Amino acid sequence: MSRTEQLSRQTGTEGKSKGRWLALSVLVLAVLLVAVDATVLGLATPSLSEDLKPSGTQLLWIGDIYSFVIAGLLVSMGSLGDRIGRKKLLLVGATAFGAVSVLNAYATSPEMMIVARALLGVAGATLMPSTLALIRNIFHDPKERSLAIGIWGATASAGAAVGPVVGGALLQHFWWGSVFLINLPVMIALVLVGIKLLPESKNPVAGPWDLVSVGLSLVGVIAVVYAVKEVATHGLTWEVVATAGLGAGALYAFVRRQFTLPSPLLDMRLFKHRGFSGAVLADLLTVFGLSGLVFFLSQFLQLVQGRGPLEAGLAELPAAVGAVVTGLIAGNYARKYSVRSIVAGGLGAIGLALAVLTLIHKGTGYPLLGAALLVVGLGAGFSFTVTADVILSSVPKEQAGSASAVSETAYELGAALGIALLGSVVTGVYQDFTAPAAAGGPVADAAHESLGGAVEAAKSLDPATATQMVGAAQDAFVDGLRLASGVGAAVLLATAAAAWFLLKGQRLQDGIEH
Repeated sequence: MSRTEQLSRQTGTEGKSKGRWLALSVLVLAVLLVAVDATVLGLATPSLSEDLKPSGTQLLWIGDIYSFVIAGLLVSMGSLGDRIGRKKLLLVGATAFGAVSVLNAYATSPEMMIVARALLGVAGATLMPSTLALIRNIFHDPKERSLAIGIWGATASAGAAVGPVVGGALLQHFWWGSVFLINLPVMIALVLVGIKLLPESKNPVAGPWDLVSVGLSLVGVIAVVYAVKEVATHGLTWEVVATAGLGAGALYAFVRRQFTLPSPLLDMRLFKHRGFSGAVLADLLTVFGLSGLVFFLSQFLQLVQGRGPLEAGLAELPAAVGAVVTGLIAGNYARKYSVRSIVAGGLGAIGLALAVLTLIHKGTGYPLLGAALLVVGLGAGFSFTVTADVILSSVPKEQAGSASAVSETAYELGAALGIALLGSVVTGVYQDFTAPAAAGGPVADAAHESLGGAVEAAKSLDPATATQMVGAAQDAFVDGLRLASGVGAAVLLATAAAAWFLLKGQRLQDGIEH
């Protein structure tokens, strides 16, 4: 092709994509919506526990059912967007997300809260694959796409920062349900602006949506994750074995079915690309190592160190700031050096920061915590941005929805497993503390359910006994948090080593696609 033809093709592409950066602003609103929702729950957990009085197991379900459902539906929703249109799915999902947020805000029991979080997961599953798939189809220049993905990832990190700060401010003056209502203005802006600015895109030859595959993927993922959670919490039982068998069987049937369908829900041939598989595995294990820590850190800051919700939110800012900074430059650095050095280096940095957190205790000063969180954010910004770019670059744009869904499934599955396993580590260590003899049986039982339960139960005791019981509960909680941090550090360092080998020779694209 001559230089004149190349310029002509490029100019045509630029003309069609004149509003691509405005369109990106709408997509990042969707990311902001999900990120804010995911982070405010941790801050609201203490006051939510006091109001709804969930058991320790119910509290874990409130924390992870959202991720369970998203993980089970992402592939299906990504494929649905490829078929009916990603813009349509995004706008419908955003509307549902806002409506169900109201249900979360006004939940009156632990059971209702769990159901509301599950429904929010259904709506959330429509958002993330759609945003990444639309970026893949809007930005044809790989360098521009890398920047767009960096902005996309930086917005998710900014949401992680805005969530705790805004949520903390709300919790200072309103009840815990108010943290879910902040979704509404974002959702309204997204829908109104998205209708005008977002271009529609879909796979013109995607074929019908296979409902059997949808059911198999949903049953398989949720059953397997549930079984892992139950093993970590209650040990191996026949019920757990049966559930795991059901999940494994459903996933096996799902994979076999994809090979027989002319238009599969998920093209399994994507995994033959080493860069694609390596990036997906890196995402899954990274989020696994981080999620349990993130879920319990807000409780440490509030219930152990006595910070208010707003102060705790501000204390977590360094991680988001670090991720925003490195997310914006990750693509350029990956081209200048190499994909594997940036991803493995980022993961290694997170692992070392988590290792430092194994040294924390009740009186740990903020400089150590803040520095560790900053390093976690810097590493995450590098690794997540580059792996997302690798995943999208590895597939034809017609399959962008399915590829994005695989990426997000790895992320949410890692989060669910991390909260289930690492959260169970924290809970298991915590429940071994010895309550004072002066605390009655019902009070001691309530204290062993969760740290929030111990603080609440202590209000019914005399001051000396209450101080003794809360102190013992806090010590046990910190012991569990240190152990979970150590496990997370080991996982991240092992993942960094694996990424170094799996991403060997992987490069980001440079030339404009035609």
